[in-house]
Amino acid sequence: MHNLDLFAEPESTPINVIDYDGLVEYHGLLIPAQEANQYFDALLQKIEWQSDQANIFGKQILTKRKVAWYGDKPFSYTYSNSTKMALPWIDELVTLKGIVEDKTGTKFNSCLLNLYHTGEEGMAWHSDGEKDLLKNGAIGSLSFGAERKFSFKHKRTQKTLSVSLQHGSLLVMKGETQSHWLHRLPPTKKVDSPRVNLTFRTIDEDRGNLDNC
Repeated sequence: MHNLDLFAEPESTPINVIDYDGLVEYHGLLIPAQEANQYFDALLQKIEWQSDQANIFGKQILTKRKVAWYGDKPFSYTYSNSTKMALPWIDELVTLKGIVEDKTGTKFNSCLLNLYHTGEEGMAWHSDGEKDLLKNGAIGSLSFGAERKFSFKHKRTQKTLSVSLQHGSLLVMKGETQSHWLHRLPPTKKVDSPRVNLTFRTIDEDRGNLDNC
């Protein structure tokens, strides 16, 4: 496994995390520490967190990890055989969305948030290729709280690599990344504090997945 040695200071030029079959850019620290602390506290308090549902060996279970789904409209989003309806943006999400859009030059219309209470909560290998999402659309991943390792594995070659996502940092997955790479948040006993992750996404409205259409 390749681990990237990333600088603690903000990067003017993003680091390309993967070698081929897609593009993953790590922009480093996007939100200054004091502001990141404020956003972290606000998100913990104001987001309508709910336990996620996962299908494991044919059984639906509730995860310790909490999730929330927000968007421009009441978009439906289905993954792991569970469908969620987007809630209206709160002010902090609108501001953060604008910051990520300015940095990446990409417009997003939705955001899936995850709350991991400790390092023992993680995410298994998967790719974000659900039919609701714009094909090959960018996903902007903004992290707050505990620094966690984020891993990638190529679907064909099985090559793996990892990057540490810092408090206030931005990672962007784009192009054919979801078609060729899996990613996960490995659990660890070395982290005992929470992490909040925001993944700004683009729902493909042409697929007619709005409940009010």
